[in-house]
Amino acid sequence: MVRTLPAKQCSSDPLPTRLLKANVDILASFLSHLFCWSLQHGVVPSRMKSAYITPILKKADMDSLDTKSYCPISNLSVLSKLGKLFERLVSKQLVKYLIDNRLLPDRQSAYRRFHSMETAVLRVLSDILMALDSGDLAMLTLLDLSAAFDSVDHDILKRLQKAYGLGAVVVLWFTSYLAGHTQYLLSHQHLVQYRQLFCTECYRVRSSGGRTCLEHVS
Repeated sequence: MVRTLPAKQCSSDPLPTRLLKANVDILASFLSHLFCWSLQHGVVPSRMKSAYITPILKKADMDSLDTKSYCPISNLSVLSKLGKLFERLVSKQLVKYLIDNRLLPDRQSAYRRFHSMETAVLRVLSDILMALDSGDLAMLTLLDLSAAFDSVDHDILKRLQKAYGLGAVVVLWFTSYLAGHTQYLLSHQHLVQYRQLFCTECYRVRSSGGRTCLEHVS
């Protein structure tokens, strides 16, 4: 999985990504030890939670003083890329646990194998047609959450994790994962801004590529 990491570089990388991928057989045992230590102690290393943001002007004729004129490009360090790899490994274990213990709602289509938008639409359409065939009225209400991850309440999330039988160390790991993300704003290859993110802002680092950092500078 390490060999599938993007080959892009970051100014904070302790070694080029290509060297990491070329020597993964040698480093595999150390990476495995790092991941196991993280899970055993419920701590996600802070170096795995940082992003370097470079603002790029969308068009040459746009106002360079308006932050909305820029497209924020997020460049993860090689350690943050390993963090993303770690996320996928944890995600696979968590989803398997939820499926094996029948903890996922039967009608949930997102983030499940063999489920998609198509299966969700087919289920809704089937329910509507069955209601109409029975002579009933059918009404559909849709709720669209903008930046849905930002609406997640972390305290409720922790209570759900405990209710689903996750151990104290596992809950502590997810708490560490959600907190302490950092952004570094780069301009002309120079670091001009540092910001630590809290709570749901951590999601925005990944979803918006650092737009909150640009807004903060303004």
